[in-house]
Amino acid sequence: MAAALWEAAVVAVSTGGDSSTVFSICVFTAVLCLCLVAGHLLEENKWVNESITALIIGCIVGAFIFLLSKGKNSRILTFDEQLFFIYVLPPIIFNAGFQVKKKQFFHNFLTIMSFGVFGVFISVAIVSAGCYWLFPKVGFGKLDAVDYLALGVIFSSTDTVCTLQVISQDETPRLYSLVFGEGVVNDATSVVLFNAIKNIDITRLKGGVVLKVIADFLYLFATSTILGATIGLSTAYVLRALYFGRHSTDREVALMALMAYLSYMLAELLSLSGILTVFFCGIVMSHYAWHNVTESSRITTRYYRCCLYVAELSVSL
Repeated sequence: MAAALWEAAVVAVSTGGDSSTVFSICVFTAVLCLCLVAGHLLEENKWVNESITALIIGCIVGAFIFLLSKGKNSRILTFDEQLFFIYVLPPIIFNAGFQVKKKQFFHNFLTIMSFGVFGVFISVAIVSAGCYWLFPKVGFGKLDAVDYLALGVIFSSTDTVCTLQVISQDETPRLYSLVFGEGVVNDATSVVLFNAIKNIDITRLKGGVVLKVIADFLYLFATSTILGATIGLSTAYVLRALYFGRHSTDREVALMALMAYLSYMLAELLSLSGILTVFFCGIVMSHYAWHNVTESSRITTRYYRCCLYVAELSVSL
């Protein structure tokens, strides 16, 4: 009976409609709850962490749906990359900047920048040269220099989410700070460098093209950082000058969230790095704006941080 109901629901998902959307969200929410419970039970396990658990559960649920739908469907929700980059990614990156251990981060800032910036340049050079040598040998020879550089940038962008799951921020704060900072700077550097490479005119390559790419990168990196810090400081000043907390704590939290989101969208509008902008906006807000809000607003922000944690878990799933 249960199998028949599940199969009927899966068929409804494949056919579309309002009921299929409700069913998909219900299943997805139930899986998220299962991931939270499993992550809690495996908290002390040194072999399996929450991220790996989410991946395993997601694979099992996907395979189960695939089998029940007789190979016609393998998912309950369709991933929309536009939705992710516009609505999901900004609060996650902002929360990362807001919670970062600033003392450790800036104490190791030069090391983080070396790994996240110069390491990306070295990786891009090696990967691009390797693709230039290997691709023609396997039949992918119809690429120009810009394409090889773009591939080098894409392959040099790393994700440290799973790595951070097995590193304790309290036991090894320096290692955690280095890996976390390198991951954020690496992503931002890759995005900025990719945008700079796209602007290269292959028909007018000259000896100074490398210097132009580096100059474009430094410009985008600096302006993105300055924009995020400026919006963060402006938010702190407004909160201090107008004292929103005397009337409503909700307005304080809403202003911080909206200003952080505005920094990301402004950076994207100006063709800058939204990731870098909202990250440094979060760092500045946690250092200045956080001390200009009431205690009730601080409690409310902890609730929103729990929501962001669920969002991060759903991304892993």
